Amino acid sequence: MLLDVLRMELRRVGMTYKQLAHLIDMSESSIKRMFGQKDMTLSRMAQICKVSDISMEDVLRQAADVTPQADNLTLAQERALMDNPKLLLVAISCLGHWTFEQIVETYTLTEAECILCMIELDKHALIELKPMNRYRLRVSPAFRWRADGPIQAFFKEFVVADYFNGRFDGAGETLMCVPARLSRNSAQEIQQKIQHLASEIARLQHEDRRLPAEDRDGYTLMLGFRSWEFSAFTALRRPTTMASTKTRVVHQIGPKNK
Repeated sequence: MLLDVLRMELRRVGMTYKQLAHLIDMSESSIKRMFGQKDMTLSRMAQICKVSDISMEDVLRQAADVTPQADNLTLAQERALMDNPKLLLVAISCLGHWTFEQIVETYTLTEAECILCMIELDKHALIELKPMNRYRLRVSPAFRWRADGPIQAFFKEFVVADYFNGRFDGAGETLMCVPARLSRNSAQEIQQKIQHLASEIARLQHEDRRLPAEDRDGYTLMLGFRSWEFSAFTALRRPTTMASTKTRVVHQIGPKNK
C-alpha cells in the first residue's frame, strides 16, 4: 500500500522513473523492478521522497487511511445486505467510491435513508463512517463476495445475464473468451495475475477520485477463470470404456513384446 501511494505521488509531481533513476543513481529498470515486485526498504523510500520533494509523512498518512482490513464479509454480513436491497445498493456504491451526495442525487433514496444505510454498513465493518457523511472503506482492494454466499448466488442468477447482454463495443469496453490448456501451476499464475489486475483497478480508481465526476464513468470487470468445457461440446465427446482402453493398450504393447 505504501508503494502504491508513493507511485501515485510521483505521478502527481510529474516525476518519471527515468528522472528518479538519475536522481538516486540507479538504473531505470531497477526502479521499475522495485515498484513492480513491491520490494523497497524504508530508507530507499525516504530517499525517493526527499529527491522528489514528496512528504514522507503524507505518504504514510495516506497509506494508513486506505489500509485494508478484510478480503471478504462474513456470511451473516452478506445475508444482512441481501435482506435490504437499499443497503446492498449503498454498499455497492461505496465499493465504487461514490460520495454520499452522488448516491442521493442518482437513486431514489432520501438523505435519511442513505445515512441509516451507511450507519449499518459501518456496523458490518464494510466502511468507517466519518463526519459530514464521509467514509473510508474497511476492506481490501482485492475484496470479493463470498463464493458460497448469497450475494454471489444473486449475481449468478440475475446480474450475469444482464451484464453480458451488452454489446461490449463502447469506448474502453471489451469482451474476450480465451480457451487454453494449462498446467495447474500455470493456472495458479493466471489467478495471481487476476488478483493483481483487481488491485490495479482499485489503484486507478483511487487516483481518479481527484477528477471531476463528469470525467469518470462506471465500469465493471466481471471475470471468471475455471476448468470448464461448454456442455454442448462435452455432449459431442467420444465415449470411452475400460474395454476399449484395454484393447488400445494391448495393441500398443503387443508388437513390442513379440
